[in-house]
Amino acid sequence: MNPTIPFVRPEERSAWQQLQQLAAAPGLHLRELMAQPERAAFLQFQAAGLTLDATHQRVDNSVMQALHSLAEASAVMPQALAMFRGEAINRTEGRAVLHVALRGSGQADPPWGQAISREVADELNRYCDFAEQLRAGDCTGFGGEAITDVVNLGIGGSDLGPRMATEALARLNKLTQPVRLHYVSNVDAWSLATTLAPLQASRTLFIVQSKTFTTQETLTLFASAQRWLQDAGCPPAELHRHLAAVTAQPALAQAQAVAAERCFRIWDWVGGRYSLWSAIGLPLAAAIGRAAYLQLLQGAHAMDEHFLHAPAEQNMPLNLALLGIWNRNFLGAATHHVAPYHSALGKLVAFLQQQDMESNGKRVHIDGSVCTVATTPVLWGGLGNDGQHAYFQLLHQGSQLVPMDFIGTRSGDTGLALSGEHQRVVLLNMQAQARALALGRTPAETRAALLAEGLSESQADRLTPHRSFPGNIPSNTLWMDSLSPQHLGALLALYEHKVFCQAAIWGINAYDQWGVELGKTMARAIEQAQASH
Repeated sequence: MNPTIPFVRPEERSAWQQLQQLAAAPGLHLRELMAQPERAAFLQFQAAGLTLDATHQRVDNSVMQALHSLAEASAVMPQALAMFRGEAINRTEGRAVLHVALRGSGQADPPWGQAISREVADELNRYCDFAEQLRAGDCTGFGGEAITDVVNLGIGGSDLGPRMATEALARLNKLTQPVRLHYVSNVDAWSLATTLAPLQASRTLFIVQSKTFTTQETLTLFASAQRWLQDAGCPPAELHRHLAAVTAQPALAQAQAVAAERCFRIWDWVGGRYSLWSAIGLPLAAAIGRAAYLQLLQGAHAMDEHFLHAPAEQNMPLNLALLGIWNRNFLGAATHHVAPYHSALGKLVAFLQQQDMESNGKRVHIDGSVCTVATTPVLWGGLGNDGQHAYFQLLHQGSQLVPMDFIGTRSGDTGLALSGEHQRVVLLNMQAQARALALGRTPAETRAALLAEGLSESQADRLTPHRSFPGNIPSNTLWMDSLSPQHLGALLALYEHKVFCQAAIWGINAYDQWGVELGKTMARAIEQAQASH
């Protein structure tokens, strides 16, 4: 990704070829690998309040050493330094990629420079101030009543990030409920109508999130929202009291009734799926408050610092990425499953899907040549406890290999008298699933278990193939002490840097999304053709 680093196709690197040989050689089953006590020394990682346990991965020390050689040969960390310095690593658009600056503006000597840090800090103060005004009831509508409901209008990164984090940290808002947050991304009229039905126009504010302020879906929602306000009695001259915008084109927003002081800036070096840390996070700041929002940024910054400075063997994002490379390119896993075991993380997988697949769902290298190695797998999943009673069947006995990330919190106090018992059952299930997927159950073990249940030998023989499990399914377990703003910030930054490292190894650009743009272009062409008839 860094223009100053010569491009070499990944399969031409000697470390890649060594890994191919290691993958082709007969390997130990996870039953044998997990019995090795020394694994914890090189397969457990700690950073920014998180712990990554990778002892359930189908790797040994020789594989990890080869993976680290691949990372070094691919110049992963020099490319990371180029990103942090603000070099234009997004080659196809000629842009820097500086979402890390959005959560590190307090540094004394940031690699991206003090000028950017000052701009970031100024804008952070502006939108956090506005969020606090909303929470304090200081923003009023056309009738003079305080705003009580905020509706975010945006799609993609302008919706997934703040929506996911608002839900994840909802308990912080429930303590006082100063404002209620709502999210609308789908241009289907039913989505907006259902959200607006219980709301009072005189107490509702819309945040319009669009970097270009030309996104068709968002502007359609915006026009409908303005009409709803006016139909409820809001004079056109008072619309500005109910509107705010986050955009790189404030003039376009102001031309549509948004007051200048309520236009918040996003820079061209912030990609949509990396924009939660910018003013795109305004609705989240309104939901959880300035202090908690800043803690989210601090958690992400702590992971940034770890990523930049930790030795390779201890570097959590780098090792998470390398394990994914091994599973995808050398074990042939076409998909990857993420299973959070905390109900507040219900939107996390959707957020990670965009981050991973929009970033690394590419088929050409940075030099324009077609990739002959597989790039990012299909990422999917959902809440683990729910999935256990649905699609986990495929994970255990399906015909394809699906590596997994389990995500858990060590504590889960909700105030319910039996919170501890709930949490015990949650974690028991998570740990049992990881172990069952890794170890499986041999036919001999299955037959013995069936006989112990009282089945006859003929019945046991008949059922053994159906109730045996091959196991050997690799997984990571990611632990947070609690679902705090700091730990959530660190978790999200961890996955961001994982995506970056994998892109650097595959030699692709993680920061453009021309496939998304093609659909928009086609929609405009069809619209123009229809209008001409």
